[in-house]
Amino acid sequence: MAIAASPSPPTFSPSASFCCSRTDPSCFAPFPSISRPYPLTRRIFISSRLNSSIFSAAAGGFGSSDNGDVQYELQHGFSLERRNTGSAVFVTLPLDAVSPAGQLRRRKAMSQSFRALAAAGVEGVVIEVWWGLVETDVPCSYNWKGYLEIVAMARRYGLKVRAVFTFNQNGMGPDDPHWIPLPKWVLEEINKDPDLAYSDRFGRRNMEYITLGCDTLPVLRGRSPIQAYADFMRNFRDTFRPYLGAIVTGIQVGMGPGGELRYPSSPSQKLAWAWRSRELGEFQCYDKYMLASLNACAQNVGMREWGNGGPIGASNLMNNPEQSEFFRGDDGSWNTPYGEFFLRWYSEMLLLHGERLCKEAETIFRGIEVNLSAKLAGIHWHYGTKSHPSELTAGYYNTSIRDGYLPIARMFGRYRFTICCSCFEMKDVAEKQMNPVSSPEGFLRQLLMAARVCDLPLEGENSTLGLDDDSFQQVVKMSRVYTDGLEKPSFSFNFVRMDKNMFEYSNWVRFTRFVRQMSDAKLFRAKLDPGSNRGLSSATDITTSRLALVYH
Repeated sequence: MAIAASPSPPTFSPSASFCCSRTDPSCFAPFPSISRPYPLTRRIFISSRLNSSIFSAAAGGFGSSDNGDVQYELQHGFSLERRNTGSAVFVTLPLDAVSPAGQLRRRKAMSQSFRALAAAGVEGVVIEVWWGLVETDVPCSYNWKGYLEIVAMARRYGLKVRAVFTFNQNGMGPDDPHWIPLPKWVLEEINKDPDLAYSDRFGRRNMEYITLGCDTLPVLRGRSPIQAYADFMRNFRDTFRPYLGAIVTGIQVGMGPGGELRYPSSPSQKLAWAWRSRELGEFQCYDKYMLASLNACAQNVGMREWGNGGPIGASNLMNNPEQSEFFRGDDGSWNTPYGEFFLRWYSEMLLLHGERLCKEAETIFRGIEVNLSAKLAGIHWHYGTKSHPSELTAGYYNTSIRDGYLPIARMFGRYRFTICCSCFEMKDVAEKQMNPVSSPEGFLRQLLMAARVCDLPLEGENSTLGLDDDSFQQVVKMSRVYTDGLEKPSFSFNFVRMDKNMFEYSNWVRFTRFVRQMSDAKLFRAKLDPGSNRGLSSATDITTSRLALVYH
């Protein structure tokens, strides 16, 4: 049976001891409605970027000057100037750019790819730095070799690098060609204590990411997960110090499955199609560490029966939220004192996890000219409902009557973090044909406005690998929702991801056109000697044709 609601809503906060007094009126301070108008004026934080040197023509290929400035020499009299206007475009490298042994794969194809990207006016590349590949066998023993080669190669071609610290698993198992597990020594600890992995009400374990319930407990051979993540970041800083600020200009801190600040309510691989199946997701609060926190908070507010687990009647077996006792319309238990208690505890535990990582990263990279960022998931397939169930199970307490993204944006703002989010290429008109309550544009507009009101720079991404003109135009349109009206907007875009299809001629033409459009045709200016355009086009065609054949 469903848990009965109490006549008066108790209060709590999962910070410090995770609970607060029942009589503390500040715990349930009202959150602004999502319909609240946001101001359009803001103070901008812009990460510093070194201007790339002018690319000069020279026979023979590539080189660098004695003073360390990066030069990219392109034949046929072509040179390129970069200006501090427009929106920079980065390209995410393949998942398997670095092998399980820590070696750079397909070195020659990667070099040709970097050359083509630089010629197209791309600002830089994004590389996922996998915990499971760097600190594989032994705690505190790090192998950065493949990533150092990538950064050195980017420097040679005048490209910047954004490093994404991925403390999560990738893929569905050893048979997956892109399988990257957690470090072996971490998996050994999980085997000893299965509660280090998230669990749903059915007892199903999710191994993508260590449960945040044990963030500060010494469960990893004397270190807490937060300490292990911090040690990883600190060693990266010390190893890559010569490149930080000049070549490595951005660092994204992974905060959950898929590198996103969220719970694994649906496995990351299922999220690729969950929006089509309208999956509600499962609350991930059944490992002993999460249950201990929930139970302590329930006791603190005098409602012991609220601490035994997640909501009753929130079954994922029913994909229609209106058939769910917890998620349905106005009278679902999500909109009761019990629902408010549970959802606030669940979402604020996630927020506290993000804040811990932000604090560590900000301390480690303080005084270094790199832009810190974190990613939020683009969960939009129940955005048109009142309860937004798939967002709730992921840890975003966002409903038709509560803005769940503004508190997250405020938290990031305290540590001067940039928000990264996806869905920029998705259109409501297309998604609603398959799912009438989906709204990727509605979700994205709400998040963009939260970023604006909190003075946060923004990084956009695409959710699906689309290289058609409609997708690119939608990215331009949604980016301007954020930048329009701002005197100095700080927006950039990460294209996900580089593969052989990207370098096929028609796709490459569309992509390079998109790069120019994002820059408003001012960021990149080609200077062509008379009669040299034909030669350049021919050389570029040959390069991209070879990449389309070689890269796989």
